[in-house]
Amino acid sequence: MKRRTFCASTLTLGASSLAIGKLFAAGDSAAVPALSGTGKPVALARNDLVDFQSGFKGKVRVPGQEGYEQARKVWNGSFDRKPAIIASCTNAADVARAVSFGRSHDLLVAVRGGGHSMSGQSAVEGGLLIDLSPMRAVRVDAAKKRASVEPGVLLGELDRATAAVGLVTPAGTVSHTGVAGLTLGGGYGRLARKFALTCDNLLSAEVVTADGKIVKAGAGENPDLLWGLRGGGGNFGVVTNFDFQLHEQNPTVLGGSIVFPVAQARDAFRMWSEYGETCPDDLDADVVLTRGEGGRPVLVFAVCYAGKAENLDAALKPIRAVGKPIVDRIAPMPYVELQRSGDEANPHGRSYYIKSGFPRKLEPGVVDVAIDVLESSPVQVVNVVFVHQGGAISRVDAASSAVTNREKTFSIVLATGWDDTAQSAKNIDWGRGAWKKIEPFTDGYYVNTANVDDSKKRVRETYGANYEKLVSLKRKFDPTNLFHLNANIAPEA
Repeated sequence: MKRRTFCASTLTLGASSLAIGKLFAAGDSAAVPALSGTGKPVALARNDLVDFQSGFKGKVRVPGQEGYEQARKVWNGSFDRKPAIIASCTNAADVARAVSFGRSHDLLVAVRGGGHSMSGQSAVEGGLLIDLSPMRAVRVDAAKKRASVEPGVLLGELDRATAAVGLVTPAGTVSHTGVAGLTLGGGYGRLARKFALTCDNLLSAEVVTADGKIVKAGAGENPDLLWGLRGGGGNFGVVTNFDFQLHEQNPTVLGGSIVFPVAQARDAFRMWSEYGETCPDDLDADVVLTRGEGGRPVLVFAVCYAGKAENLDAALKPIRAVGKPIVDRIAPMPYVELQRSGDEANPHGRSYYIKSGFPRKLEPGVVDVAIDVLESSPVQVVNVVFVHQGGAISRVDAASSAVTNREKTFSIVLATGWDDTAQSAKNIDWGRGAWKKIEPFTDGYYVNTANVDDSKKRVRETYGANYEKLVSLKRKFDPTNLFHLNANIAPEA
């Protein structure tokens, strides 16, 4: 070995040993207290942690160590959980090592991609947090119309990389959402009516399964696993790379809002119950019951039109015919800018309570209840969103993914938020009560809005005819249910 190489290696080992020693800088305890997958206390020996870090390229952190506080935080401020260990991974080998460590020590395991988990299940109290946020590479092959995306990537990063070459894959509505969680749960977005769900555009994936193995999932290898990853959530492993189909799309779209007084909401929904099903795939318009200026209730059509500008007026004519709007502001803008338009209204650290379901139809009863929920809400922020679906989503072969309810043209999302954490218990109770009024009009729910108070029965009903196939996949790839902090498919079901 050359002297220069030897010296460099010695310095690296010395720095690594110093970092390992700092794991215990917060105290002299010979063990770190943690929780098992069943919630029982376990003690992690110092030597085991030192061994874990020594073969780990990323960072292993315990409470009190630099970077721990930032690494444990998630978007939903309702969840202030403190993992016993955070393993911030840099590659698939790190992920495999972390999964194996969690399994062999019987730890409660959570996986954090972009950290946007609405349910807080990408955070964990007393367990092992496998943090994928350092894995942020996006590689676009414009000729093949493919994008290779690591699991820590945010939607805005993916959108910018693909829009730069006039391509896109449909992905969400808030740019600081993580690509990984969005894709695994389905992935609705402003271009989904045109190009289908995010998961429908997933061509293959690299996955670390519960036994610590790195496998490929695609048409030629583990096609059953790819099927489960398309909408089955994080039940089957940790995805370390996503390979997406891209589509040609003008980087400039027509977007903005048409806002009506809430008094015109019933007329708007009567129109939308029919036109929302038959309008062009280029038109996506979520309908939002919310509070406008001065706190007055309003109805908003949040529009993205991805077709030719000369066809816009015809596409919007039925909406504009509802009545005189308070605001009618639709203008050309970069798609990436429209994707950022909801970021400030959904800030990191705010507390949120979110539920969703698929209405059988936009009947007057559900509209009346939604308006009542808006007008009676004591919560700081309340939105009842009728998410626009249909189009290309409904034309994808139902057997190609775990996603169900494709035939539904709309879903309903109750989204509440507040900044004062002292109000959390009261606001969550109100949210639960409000959802009980809406839920009878719905079947199933969008699993990316999975909440900790969702029952196993609700998960089963959501996946419907796909449920038993998902259970079989769970038994094959995660028989001990290591990955259960999600819309969980239990292997013993």
